Amino acid sequence: MTSQTIANTPTPEQIHRAPKVLLHDHLDGGLRPATIVELARATGYTQLPETDPEKLGVWFREAADSGSLERYLETFSHTVGVMQTRDALVRVAAECAEDLAEDGVVYAEVRYAPEQHLEGGLSLEEVVEAVNEGFREGERRARERGLRIRVGALLTAMRHAARALEIAELANRYRDLGVVGFDIAGAEAGYPPTRHLDAFEYLKRENNHFTIHAGEAFGLPSIWQALQWCGADRLGHGVRIIDDIQVHEDGSVELGRLASYVRDKRIPLELCPSSNLQTGAAASYAEHPIGLLRRLHFRATVNTDNRLMSHTSMSREFEHLVEAFGYTLDDMQWFSVNAMKSAFIPFDERLAMINDVIKPGYAELKSEWLFRQTASTSGSAASEG
Repeated sequence: MTSQTIANTPTPEQIHRAPKVLLHDHLDGGLRPATIVELARATGYTQLPETDPEKLGVWFREAADSGSLERYLETFSHTVGVMQTRDALVRVAAECAEDLAEDGVVYAEVRYAPEQHLEGGLSLEEVVEAVNEGFREGERRARERGLRIRVGALLTAMRHAARALEIAELANRYRDLGVVGFDIAGAEAGYPPTRHLDAFEYLKRENNHFTIHAGEAFGLPSIWQALQWCGADRLGHGVRIIDDIQVHEDGSVELGRLASYVRDKRIPLELCPSSNLQTGAAASYAEHPIGLLRRLHFRATVNTDNRLMSHTSMSREFEHLVEAFGYTLDDMQWFSVNAMKSAFIPFDERLAMINDVIKPGYAELKSEWLFRQTASTSGSAASEG
């Protein structure tokens, strides 16, 4: 093993400490099981399948792994069910920021659909303000513990509903108050992004940012529409771009026109490996398209999607990828810089995060082997003496 390999192969502890950037994380997919139980009790929500936090956490993981779309979607009915009051939204958002900071995430864009949190009488504006307040509180708590994180909100419209323009206008009103962009989510099949062209045209006129869930389940037509009809800045998932890449028996690779466009234009792919395994986009981490996409230098990023349902974190995602592909600290830095370059905050702020936080953080981690090696050598010399 060379010194370069020793320097770059990350341990789980180093992966945890490494500065990570997260672009695709759902607020209603990342609640703490104990919080769900407490909020259900406080708000009178009686539909939980389990009231013991540990058993409830297991239920969420098993339901998400069941292979049943109906059961998978049921998991969100329970998290959204307890997120219908201002206090609940503030708490969930604050804990989200805290949990991400504890996992070494330094920048995150967390998405949620305001229209799903109105059953308790809140207005769309009150939902956004509560979540923003929670994120700021979570950032403050993290700072008190010596951790640093910045969280931006992405407002999501549900693609099966008809409120996309309304949510896009909401995102634009709060764009300087904690909201950094817009998204659409929900079942892709039967609900193409072109149904919401008015929202995307509005955002483009306002020079605002948006990502679109595309290429997760429905394939290349979904990606093509998101880019060429709607003008998405990023692809939420986008993993099915692999369908436009042909690997020949001799190992050579041929990109189709759409795949070439995505790579050449540096369109960010918000890849979510664990989630993709649950939805059948890949059979294992070793077979996940991220390996080929990384090798071909697509603008690939690593994300969590739904931390509760996938029983994951950014550290766990990278642990799986290190094991599957032998990724090094250099690879982790590459993914993290890719994500930071693709964030929806101003360019100078992205650059500062890369140069002042991400690169120094990885440089420190990559230098640690030198001191371990020195200590080991010194110990051996002492024993010989």
